[in-house]
Amino acid sequence: MFCRTTGGDLKLVAKELTGPNGLAFSPDEKFLYVDNWDEHRRIVTRYEVRPDGSLASGAVFADLTSEPGEEAFDGLKVDRAGNVFVSGPGGVWIFSPIGRRIGLVKLPVLPANFAWGSNGASLYIAARSDLYRLSLRQVAASAPR
Repeated sequence: MFCRTTGGDLKLVAKELTGPNGLAFSPDEKFLYVDNWDEHRRIVTRYEVRPDGSLASGAVFADLTSEPGEEAFDGLKVDRAGNVFVSGPGGVWIFSPIGRRIGLVKLPVLPANFAWGSNGASLYIAARSDLYRLSLRQVAASAPR
């Protein structure tokens, strides 16, 4: 479950995730993506953000529960084009804004989190024992806001 504060009050926002971890907004801030740190339910949930900042019911955006490996989801980022990058079983998964799998970046060491660099031309990936830099071809689409 996770919460938000409104006017000094703490309010429960969602309780369907057992281990909410990474989160990011879509470029237009109409959606909030939250990944689940749970080896038995590896999902990314997408919530619609209402004008008052509250969230509408979440829907499963990506489900990798059946993928091999014991890793749960960890880091999550969204690029300017709305593509969702999430570290999970097997590497860094990339999904289109409608949830279609675009690709998987496999690394020698399990990735944990990542950050944009070089004005979006690079994705720096922190793994358990290593740091990687991935050069991106579509800089305009990948650059952070």
